[in-house]
Amino acid sequence: MNPRLPYVLLVGAAVIIFILSCMLLSRGRRSPGCESQPRVMEETGSASQSLVFADLTPEEMVQVVRYLQGNLGVRLVDARRAKPSDNCIASVDVQVPAKAEVLRFLDGGGARPPREALAVLYFGDQPEPNVTEYVVGPLPAPGYHRDVTVQKYGGKVPYHRRPMLGSEYEQLGAFLETVAFAAAPTFLKEVLEYDGTNVVFQTTAPHGFRSGDRKSWFIVFQNVSGFFVHPVGLEVQVDHSSLDVSRWAVSRVFYNGQYYRDMAQLESAYVQGRVSVAKVRKAPRDGGFSSMKPRAPSAALFPLQYEPQGPRYSVRSNHVLFQAWSFAFGMSVSTGLRLFDIRHKGERVAYEISVQEALSVYGSNCPGGMSTRYMDGSFGIGRYASPLVRGVDCPYSATYVDTHALSESLSPSKRKASLCIFEQNLGSPLRRHYSNLHSLYYGGLVNSALVVRSIATVGNYDYVWDFLFYQNGAIEGKVQATGYTSSSFLHGDGLRYGNRVWEHTLGTIRTHSINYKVDLDVGGVKNSLVAHDMAFEMTRAPWSPEQQMERPRLTKKVLDTEDQAAFLLQSKMPRYIYFAANSKNKWGHQRGYRIQITSFAGDHVPEASSMERAISWARYQLAVTRRKEEEPTSTSIYNQNDPWTPTVAFADFINNETITNEDLVAWITAGFLHIPHSEDIPNTVTVGNAVGFLLRPYNYYDLDPSIYSHDGVFFTSEQDFTACEINPMACLPQTASCLPNFPPFTYDGFQNM
Repeated sequence: MNPRLPYVLLVGAAVIIFILSCMLLSRGRRSPGCESQPRVMEETGSASQSLVFADLTPEEMVQVVRYLQGNLGVRLVDARRAKPSDNCIASVDVQVPAKAEVLRFLDGGGARPPREALAVLYFGDQPEPNVTEYVVGPLPAPGYHRDVTVQKYGGKVPYHRRPMLGSEYEQLGAFLETVAFAAAPTFLKEVLEYDGTNVVFQTTAPHGFRSGDRKSWFIVFQNVSGFFVHPVGLEVQVDHSSLDVSRWAVSRVFYNGQYYRDMAQLESAYVQGRVSVAKVRKAPRDGGFSSMKPRAPSAALFPLQYEPQGPRYSVRSNHVLFQAWSFAFGMSVSTGLRLFDIRHKGERVAYEISVQEALSVYGSNCPGGMSTRYMDGSFGIGRYASPLVRGVDCPYSATYVDTHALSESLSPSKRKASLCIFEQNLGSPLRRHYSNLHSLYYGGLVNSALVVRSIATVGNYDYVWDFLFYQNGAIEGKVQATGYTSSSFLHGDGLRYGNRVWEHTLGTIRTHSINYKVDLDVGGVKNSLVAHDMAFEMTRAPWSPEQQMERPRLTKKVLDTEDQAAFLLQSKMPRYIYFAANSKNKWGHQRGYRIQITSFAGDHVPEASSMERAISWARYQLAVTRRKEEEPTSTSIYNQNDPWTPTVAFADFINNETITNEDLVAWITAGFLHIPHSEDIPNTVTVGNAVGFLLRPYNYYDLDPSIYSHDGVFFTSEQDFTACEINPMACLPQTASCLPNFPPFTYDGFQNM
């Protein structure tokens, strides 16, 4: 044996141990953190122009309230404690300046328009109670106010049209518990096991059958988590039209398919054994079947999204920059998320894109359900923008923005993280081609888009509002519906109006309709509306005249008037319809942006209905009208409580005016029919419940602008596709081998409730 062999073996073993130790240590070492950059920055340079659209700051809201308190000559009660007979401030929001003024400022070097607020006040303590709207300015130090109610609506707004305040709901709840329920103690104790705490009420709207009515059905549910699907069979109608709370009265009662004059009659019938009782099993406090608590323990973590070199967008106050895109954003108290001055490659393509209304029309064989037509703008889509949960509502690393509102209060409230902005890799190519004919190459581009999102929880429903910006110049507006399904008590012929989803729970049929305002400015303010489609034509084959062929051809039509541009909900609409500019692209075509709607709406309420004019925007899948300052919205917050004499009737916007070479607005309606089913328990999912629209360049550019994206990938068979300079994807193991700098998880959604 070689005497040096043991030493060689020892040295070799030591080297192996050293190498293994290094490998183990390196595997346990934390990867470096990814690069990051500030997300929300102060306004600098030209981006400060976007502040002309900015929501009011809390300081501005406070100044408006102080001004109103000191200059109206009336006592203003805090709306949180107001009685119907009091004066109070219902809301304060920004008054966006007239478009002409804004464009002079943005494009013509004109003066910045004065900053103003719009205040909605309830005057119940007056000989003729009414709702009045004031424009207050200039901010931040108000010195004037103007009553714009008559200018906007053609007259005073009657007091009965006012949206209900939280204080009125509280007063109605107290009335039900202390006055109405006091008349039926035996029934309530023996049938509902009522103890003063174990039921809750959900109101319906509109409140009656004719102008001036304020009679609301209140559906009684078990007071448990997810109460919306726990009806007990009792519904009570209260007449609260009087401004004197002591004069409120029960006008009708419904229980398990039978109607009664009032609670006393129900009590008497029950004591005499003349009530058909359907005893509902008491649900646990967590709701049992309606609980959102997961039924399975946590397991492997779901995939996460992160930005290895930091976010590729910037947020400066209300202004966003992303690649070739720029826009301003805001949050209206009544209508929610809205965008202004949307530009691609520096050129404005839209002046405003905003949500207008969310309507739901219910069917049922119970009075509350069958009379429900919710117009969520009246309750406040923006007001109910909810705090977003990192990693679930939006990607964990998204930029979260706080918003502020002054609604039913004398002081502003902060809605923490109620809006998020993020870039999302959609997991598919925006475009690609693999060539294996004649030349061998691959070319592709990842479909990465910027998303702006808010989620509004209005009662039982949660609406996920998105605007997406794609690298090819397209914009998408999308809404996804989730939350709890509303329900009725299952009795009689209930299955004509939905599906049974639990023992006594009927998931009631309903339609959802969402309206958007899209003020496109394609190549300038003045546009025309053009329709392209197809038709088959018969022809003889030129090389073989005895043979006949059918070939598709392009059809073209300019839509000259508003009547021609109003497409009823279920009617056939041209498949290519676009706003055309007065300029042409390199190939001689009018530059345009196409409107493409994604919708599977149910039927619209018949026009013969006494309340249809209040929701007449929902007649149309698309209507294009001349833009007018006096037609800023397709509906009104006052339409909910008086749909029989609507304050704003969209149908009046369409009066056959010419729309050729004019400033135009597209009013888009997307919707879906929802027939609840057992899989809506405990909660409705977003899958399959997404509708909206796309705005797509149509000959607007000379070629696809995404070809200039830095994200493009291209290599041929003759290139080294593993080289970073040829193929950026080959560098991912190096450029993306970092751990994201995720901030600590926080949530402020349960504070200041």
